[in-house]
Amino acid sequence: MSLPVGVVCPDKFRGTLSAPEVAAAMERGLRTAGFAEVRSVPLADGGEGTLDVLLSRGGSRRSVRVTGPLGDPVDAEYGLTPDGLAIVEMARASGLALVARNDPLRASTRGTGELLAAAARRGARRAVIGVGGSATTDGGLGALDALDWSLGGLDVTVACDVRTGFLDAATRFGPQKSASDAQIALLTRRLERLALEYERRTGVDVTGLEGAGAAGGLAGGLAALGARLEPGFEVVAAEAGLAEAFEGADLVLTGEGRLDASSFAGKVVGGVLEWVAELGLASGAVIAGQATPEAREELSVLGPVQLLVLTDRVWQSGEAFARAATLVEEAAIEAGRAALGAGPTR
Repeated sequence: MSLPVGVVCPDKFRGTLSAPEVAAAMERGLRTAGFAEVRSVPLADGGEGTLDVLLSRGGSRRSVRVTGPLGDPVDAEYGLTPDGLAIVEMARASGLALVARNDPLRASTRGTGELLAAAARRGARRAVIGVGGSATTDGGLGALDALDWSLGGLDVTVACDVRTGFLDAATRFGPQKSASDAQIALLTRRLERLALEYERRTGVDVTGLEGAGAAGGLAGGLAALGARLEPGFEVVAAEAGLAEAFEGADLVLTGEGRLDASSFAGKVVGGVLEWVAELGLASGAVIAGQATPEAREELSVLGPVQLLVLTDRVWQSGEAFARAATLVEEAAIEAGRAALGAGPTR
């Protein structure tokens, strides 16, 4: 019988552990449980953490001063791998976290375009752009202006963490960017006019593209220049080599900080479990910092998937945050022993 193989492929535990840190704790646990080989593939869904995840496989961080969402200069990082892949998180240049008080009408993606242009100047041939956490609803116009309406030969993939349409971006995300009802109506009209301008100048109708409303329409703007829009989990999983890691696996262990209903709608945990089911792998398990009743119910209908929740393992929920790495490792030991105790799996 072949020796057991485990795969650890978690998302981050927001505010506590990065995805690579979670994966390292899970790997320690599975090795303690008796797994002879553990393949580590930390993941993200195209939002926060994408840079950390893709650089964990090799590459360097670069920093460049760009235009922030409200016009003030900010120092933004991007990643560059040895094979010429640029990794850009738009939130580092045009993100909501960069402003103390957002102005939804002024907020611009210009800095994201400047960041992408800087990567191209440093020799990038391909780019993955994660679009979560934006402050903007400018339809990507600021970025396109910074790029002089050209990707300059870059092969660009936008890792979309939502499926929202271009014209729905203001309605769907405006409130979280401090937009009033009147401002949302104004932003929607602006997007309508911009969609017509994009089609006139590039021939691309962004209103028919799923996910074009991501980052307030930045995804649609880049698509007008020729970028591909793809689900964020699928993009990161492909770049990280998840399919290859799954080959011959006895246990696939994933997780995130908060497991809720959205975890099964294009996020890492749901994506991993779909792959486990589609590939017919023997065993899957999820470690979560906390889990809502809805998530527990959703997981219960997905088949024999173990769920280990850190807040269930401590007396006070704060302890789950303070001791997250240790608790993840302990949960991984339990998941690994349960999987091995089920007998031969292949």
